[in-house]
Amino acid sequence: MADHVERVLGQWAAERPALDVSPMAVIGRVKRLHRFAEAATRRTFAAHGLDHASFDVLATLLRGGAPYRLTPAALMRDAMVTSGAITQRLDRLEERGLVSRAPSPEDGRGVLVSLTEAGRALVDETLPDHLATEEGLLAGLDPAGRAALAEALGHLLDSLENRH
Repeated sequence: MADHVERVLGQWAAERPALDVSPMAVIGRVKRLHRFAEAATRRTFAAHGLDHASFDVLATLLRGGAPYRLTPAALMRDAMVTSGAITQRLDRLEERGLVSRAPSPEDGRGVLVSLTEAGRALVDETLPDHLATEEGLLAGLDPAGRAALAEALGHLLDSLENRH
């Protein structure tokens, strides 16, 4: 049974047989997979009163280990967003009591963002559901298929990141 991308490839082959449309087989499927993953994880995070961006900040602080503190710049690098975007995320999270900001003891001009107990509890509550959602998204692959896909995607990302 052909998926949507396979049908599109067939249409292009019929209309433009001289063109190699094989890149669409990968990129088209990655884009469709992204839409499925975004929708599924959005529902999971919403059930916990979060969105992707908020969970990303909280999870970054937690996985960094005790004392669960980072500078806004470190959070910005990890999330690959602008300083304005990280400031907005931190404002919302601080308003909810999930993070706190305090002057850096090493640099009085700097700020450290800390995960609060409420923030840690929310990540601890959300993470198992998030992993279950991701597990469901990957249910169509056996362990060997997952490993092969993860490896192939890792190689592709390495090649792209080394070019930019």
